[in-house]
Order: sequence, then structure tokens, then C-alpha cells
Amino acid sequence: MRPTDAPLDNLQGATRKGLCLVLSAPSGAGKSTLVARLRAEFPGFAYSISCTTRAPRGAEENGVHYHFLTREDFLAKRGAGYFAEWAEVHGNFYGTPKAPVEDKLSRGQDMLFDIDVQGALQLKAVFPQALYVFILPPSKEVLERRLRGRGTDSEEAIAKRMKNALGELNQAGHFDYHIVNDDIEEAADELRAVYVAGRARAICRPGLVPGLLAQWERA
Repeated sequence: MRPTDAPLDNLQGATRKGLCLVLSAPSGAGKSTLVARLRAEFPGFAYSISCTTRAPRGAEENGVHYHFLTREDFLAKRGAGYFAEWAEVHGNFYGTPKAPVEDKLSRGQDMLFDIDVQGALQLKAVFPQALYVFILPPSKEVLERRLRGRGTDSEEAIAKRMKNALGELNQAGHFDYHIVNDDIEEAADELRAVYVAGRARAICRPGLVPGLLAQWERA
């Protein structure tokens, strides 16, 4: 039985709390591939619908793909502490509402965040109990080769991504786990191990020991 499909602990008062797993990496490190593999194996991860000030694209629906807000509404919510993390990208604001994340975790649902370093550090200030994983390339040369192998970026864009990678790597010490994505199978196994072990942390099972102790008290 997969961890995300498992029933709540079969003990009085042992309701499980959800685990928040946060992944960051420099562009080209292969984070998206690892995230896709983890989601395929554990489809029970809950989603958080982000807010944005950009206009809907195509068939995007409000409340389904994003919560579309005016710039004024977004800034007001940001000032009120509504967001667990937020960022401005290409002139538009994006943010993760804090309350829905807290609600899902309290109901035992695990959440996976595939997010940039800036957002991860903001999340850490709000959810310090989460697990923070940084995906690293095996070397500078490999990272640059992967970026060039995409065939989609200009030389200027590649240079910018490499410069950003240096800044992101300097923040890696704020993360709990470092996974080097050299061999994809090994990296996927390590990420899976982090997630499965994280679910067994005492903080995710606050009622487990009291529930066991209660059995002695009833005897």
C-alpha cells in the first residue's frame, strides 16, 4: 500500500498530520522530471491553487487553475499576511494562500511544492516543519550542457540561468536534504526515501504514542 493511500493510524487520537515537501533547484538540474516521477508513484498529493494578477489564458478558469486577482486585491492580501509565499514575475504577482495549505495538512493530506529558492525560503518561515529538498546538478559543466541541450534558450538566456544557478546554490544550506541528480534512478530513489521517511516523523503522528498509552490505561 502506498503511503498516500494508507488509512489513518488505527489508534485512538492518532490522526495523522499531512507532510509538506518542498523542492527547489537551479534551472536544468532535472527537478521537473523527479517531481513527475514522485507524483506518478504517489498520486495522493494535494494541490494548492495559487493566486495571480495576470489575465487568464485560453481555457483557464478562476478557482480551478488560479485565483485571478486584481493587483490591488493581491497587494491588500499580501499586506494582511494572506500568502505563505509570493513573488513578482514579469510584472505579475503570484502567491500561495496560507490557509488552504494549513487546512489540507491538518486533515492529513500531503502537499508537494515545486518552487524556486526564493519561494521556498518564504515557505520555510511559515512552515518550518516541512521538508526542504534541494536538487543539485553533478557539476557546472553538466548543468550548462543540459541547458544547451534543450535547444530553446539563447546564449544570453543560458548565461543568465547559469548566473542564477550560482546564487541559488549559495542558498542550498537552508535546505534539509541535498540530492545530486546525476543518475536519475538514484536521485529518484533518494527523493522517494526522503518522502517516505518524512511521513514517519513524530510531528506527523502527534497522537500515535498517546493513543498507544491509552490502551494501557484502559486495561
